Amino acid sequence: MEKETINKLNKTFEQCAYEQDGIEYWIARELQKLLGYADWRNFLNTILKAKESCKTTGEGVSDHFVDINKMVAIGSGAEKKIDDIMLTRYACYLIAQNGDPKKEQIAFAQSYFAVQTRKQELLEERIKLMERIQAREKLAAAETELSKNIYERGVDNKGFANIRSKGDWALFGGKNTSAMKRKLGIAENRPLADFLPTITISAKQLATEITNFNVKQNDLKGENKINNEHIKNNSDVRELLGKSGIKPEALPPEEDIKKLQRRVNTADKTIALNKLKNK
Repeated sequence: MEKETINKLNKTFEQCAYEQDGIEYWIARELQKLLGYADWRNFLNTILKAKESCKTTGEGVSDHFVDINKMVAIGSGAEKKIDDIMLTRYACYLIAQNGDPKKEQIAFAQSYFAVQTRKQELLEERIKLMERIQAREKLAAAETELSKNIYERGVDNKGFANIRSKGDWALFGGKNTSAMKRKLGIAENRPLADFLPTITISAKQLATEITNFNVKQNDLKGENKINNEHIKNNSDVRELLGKSGIKPEALPPEEDIKKLQRRVNTADKTIALNKLKNK
């Protein structure tokens, strides 16, 4: 396929994309023409095959193929209603994979949507990584502030460790920090939060922020009072999670956040170097 043809098809596919509420989509009857299908019924057969492929992958068909109706002009000012389908990028990819490989447009679309879908997956993965890293940084900041606050109120480092462990005991349904590390297979010298999912990290951060606020607001002093306050706040957060069916102690561990940080930093350096090379 000539480079000029590739560039033209690439531009055409992007120009035919729509967006609604942040969701990108294509219209099936427009995609039909882009993929070189003259007959709607033949193209509809390809769509049906794509839907079956969607089921096989475990994705919800209705999430990627949305039936719609629209009015089209038929001459003399008259209109008629026709069936159409809104398609996500993933749906377009599946249609291309199930299309007629002899068609030049299909051959291009198979590569195009595969690459674009992978780019979207990588973007979503990076967003999730950044959300978890940012949540961990917020928790670290909140715990640093709590350590400072309670030190000023007569609690030493050992007392802070006890308070934090008791908070974990309340959040994780009777399992303190050490117990959770054993349950998740985490080395005792590593922070528990480095292996927790984002939802649990955020839960710990919320409870710690509330403790910080109340320690200062009510001028709480001494390990016992602050300990009771932190236990209460973690218990309240656990109850809130429970209303959504979430048990923090039942969630599996995630990849070491330190490794994620190194991966993100490496990716950022690679992007920066590529930009310099392309200047």
